[in-house]
Amino acid sequence: MSGQPPARLAVFVSGTGRSLMNLVDWAPDLPASVELVVANRPCLGEALARERGINTRVIPGDLTETELLELKTEHAIDVIVLAGYLRRVAVPLSLAGRIVNIHPALLPKFGGPGMYGWRVHSAVLKEAHEQGLAESGCTVHLCDAHYDTGPILLQRTCPVLSSDTPESLAARVFEQELIAYPQALRALIESLRQSSP
Repeated sequence: MSGQPPARLAVFVSGTGRSLMNLVDWAPDLPASVELVVANRPCLGEALARERGINTRVIPGDLTETELLELKTEHAIDVIVLAGYLRRVAVPLSLAGRIVNIHPALLPKFGGPGMYGWRVHSAVLKEAHEQGLAESGCTVHLCDAHYDTGPILLQRTCPVLSSDTPESLAARVFEQELIAYPQALRALIESLRQSSP
C-alpha cells in the first residue's frame, strides 16, 4: 500500500466519539484519514471532531440513500465508518462493502434493532448467569439492509466474569474494540485497493 494516498473515511457518530478518537488519535498507522464526521445530533463526538478541525455535519434523522451518496461524492469518501451511530443507514448498491460498523458483542448473537450500549451487555450477562456464557467481545462487520446482519470482518473476544456489571463488561469489550476497528479497517482498505481496477 506504500505510495498510495490514505483512504478517505467518513465517520458517523451519535455519542462520546471514543471510537472516532481511537481512529484519529490512537491509530496513526492506519492507511486512512478521517475527512468527514457526521452526527445525527449535537454530541461530544462531533464537538471533538470540530476541535481537531475535521469537517463535521449534524444531520438529524435517517439519511436517505441519495443524501449518503451526495456526502460520499462531495467529500470523495472511500469508506463510511459507523462508530456508535444510532440511526439506520440505507446502503446504496454502489456503497455495498464500503460501510462498516462495530458491535459490542459477538454477532450473530445479541444484535438487531434496539441492541446497543448497556442493553447488549445486560443481555450478555443475563445469558452468562442463566446458561454459563463465558465470553463476549466485539464484531466488525459490513452493513447491509438490516441491523447487525452484514458479513463479519473480524471478531475479538474477552471473558465474562461472575462479578461483572454491564459497565465493567462494556469497559472490557471496548478495550477489544480499540484493537479490532483499526485492524478490520486496515484489512478492508487493502482488500478494496486490491479489487479496484
